[in-house]
Amino acid sequence: MPVKKILSLALVALFALSLGACGDKAKGPAEAALKAAEEALNAGKAEAAKLIPDQVAAAEDALKQAKELFQKKDYAGALSAATAVADKAKGLGAAAMAKKDELTKGWEEQAKLLPNMIGAIKSRVDILSKSKKLPEGLDAAKLDGAKSGLAEITKTWDEASAAFKEGALADASAKAKAVKKKAVEIMNTLGMQIPAAAKS
Repeated sequence: MPVKKILSLALVALFALSLGACGDKAKGPAEAALKAAEEALNAGKAEAAKLIPDQVAAAEDALKQAKELFQKKDYAGALSAATAVADKAKGLGAAAMAKKDELTKGWEEQAKLLPNMIGAIKSRVDILSKSKKLPEGLDAAKLDGAKSGLAEITKTWDEASAAFKEGALADASAKAKAVKKKAVEIMNTLGMQIPAAAKS
């Protein structure tokens, strides 16, 4: 075999060995970075999952991909991916706090508005139920629908209030929005005036 070819093969072998050595050197830091990223994510995950579930899910997917890179012995890639996950995990706390403030403010507005709307609907339904003649445009079927709707929004509002007390702000907010939407529909059916705050 020509000397040139032997030297060429030797260089290729040395290069491959050096890559392997570099990879092995990166294994420890990658392993440590994965552990740190997982710990950082787990630390704030429970609270953040209630408020920003999409962002938590994205961070968990990124951690899974980083672990897969490690399993494939792409330690440099795993290290880079794990570092990015750790950064995301650190940002979850601030994002969750911002979302909590937003949802709390929204809830306070709904808590002032919705019980009054529900009370007004109940009062109107009671009056109409005792009336011998219904107003024009309203028949017995529509009134029965309004009664059913009133029972539904009363139940949902109770569930929303319970969710808020338990700290499930996203669930409470979603239920409150559903109550407002349904309450507006019932008020329209009964020919009631819609509060300005309920139109936004």
